[in-house]
Amino acid sequence: MREALLGVLIWLGLGVALALLEWPYQALSELGFQLQRWGWPLPGLDAGAAVPAGSSPLSPGLALLLVFGASALLFWLAWGPLAAGRGGGVAPLLALDRSPAPLPAGAEASWLEKLSLRSQLQRLPLMLLTHIGGVAVGVESPSVALGAAALLAIRRQWPRWRPLAALPLPAVAVIGGAAGLGVAFRSPLLAATYALEELGRRSGVGLLGPLLLVSAAGALLGPPLGQPARLAGLRFGALAAPLWGWAALFTLLGAALGVLLVRLLTLAAAGLQRLMGHRRLLGGGLLALALSALALLSGGLSLNDGSLSLAAALAGDGGGPPTALLWRGLATLLSPAAGAPGGLMHDSMTLGALLTSLLPAQLGLSSSELGQLAAVGATALFAGVQGTPLFCASFVVTLQGDLQLLPALLLVSAVSDALSARWRGEGWNGHQCAALMQQVLSAPPAAGGGRPDRSPAGRPESPALGLPDQGASPPRG
Repeated sequence: MREALLGVLIWLGLGVALALLEWPYQALSELGFQLQRWGWPLPGLDAGAAVPAGSSPLSPGLALLLVFGASALLFWLAWGPLAAGRGGGVAPLLALDRSPAPLPAGAEASWLEKLSLRSQLQRLPLMLLTHIGGVAVGVESPSVALGAAALLAIRRQWPRWRPLAALPLPAVAVIGGAAGLGVAFRSPLLAATYALEELGRRSGVGLLGPLLLVSAAGALLGPPLGQPARLAGLRFGALAAPLWGWAALFTLLGAALGVLLVRLLTLAAAGLQRLMGHRRLLGGGLLALALSALALLSGGLSLNDGSLSLAAALAGDGGGPPTALLWRGLATLLSPAAGAPGGLMHDSMTLGALLTSLLPAQLGLSSSELGQLAAVGATALFAGVQGTPLFCASFVVTLQGDLQLLPALLLVSAVSDALSARWRGEGWNGHQCAALMQQVLSAPPAAGGGRPDRSPAGRPESPALGLPDQGASPPRG
């Protein structure tokens, strides 16, 4: 009994530690949104409320200079001296869970190296540049990688410390990664659904107990910063009967656009990898120029992960003009494909929510009806990209805050995933995981290299976590 209680307290303490670690990431995200509000007109949003009281907006020239300069430096560093921090960092976590057993010698060690705390520290300056420049990625994937890296570091530093000692390293990584997301967005539900559907498809159910303890404790102290799309007090109710036809159309459009986005991302990532591998300075400049042009064309709506537009759309106020869907889509395509250190979750939800901007004004829809359809579009496109229907519906409901819409969104998410799965294959993270597994598992074994020591659960134990291979590899998301 005493040992069980001690184990519970340890898991709760780990959640508190993760909450403290997540604060810098959320603070950087908040900085990016403040700069976006201060420097850009944001057409279609309430520009008056975009600038906090008592603050001075940035001049247009300075706002544009921040986008170009920060993004150019970001891509130059991400494909050079800070290559270990490129991408969001979820792919090696997925590889640990999905790889066939037994693994070739060194494969698990290679993936664990990419989840080292040193790699996360290299990602931090890249994230600073990302949010200063408003590059179109979110903090979801870095939060997952940070949570996994933190628990892995503790597990390896004190290999006999229970309850972590009783778990193999991949299981520890799943708990830390899913809890990192749940803590960042203050939702144990997100942690549980993400573990079951994405990170821990093999072992997620058995880890739910400690995972919920860690994420629940961390959610209590998690930072409320950098989440403008996290709404409260909305009472739209269940999906209105006259909207089911539009909901069906948005589900079809979301599934199709989700498939298209994943397909284009994989092609763009391959092309940008070749460009940045041979012409890093030129490639970084061209990417920065493209993102700056998109910011000008969209009036700033293409910047960051789209949460300002997403918040307005989910509230039923509209997230911008119809052209914002195009400019936002292009920025979403370029940023993760180029290896920006962030995730695709909020971007895909934003694109789906912006489908409401295509509705003719003559329909006379109320703000609650527009908000409901924005949630449908966000869920459909998110599920079309991600392929995790329960998690996608839960995330949109977590942001919008109206549980009465959850049954309809679960149906929309399941249908969108079923429609898109055949043509999409794996989601964006799944594609990168497959590339990473092929890269490592197909490599010839090192001469004279034996298997590492084995963990308590029989999985190979890796050597000390260090810098990952900085050779040319597909951008990690």
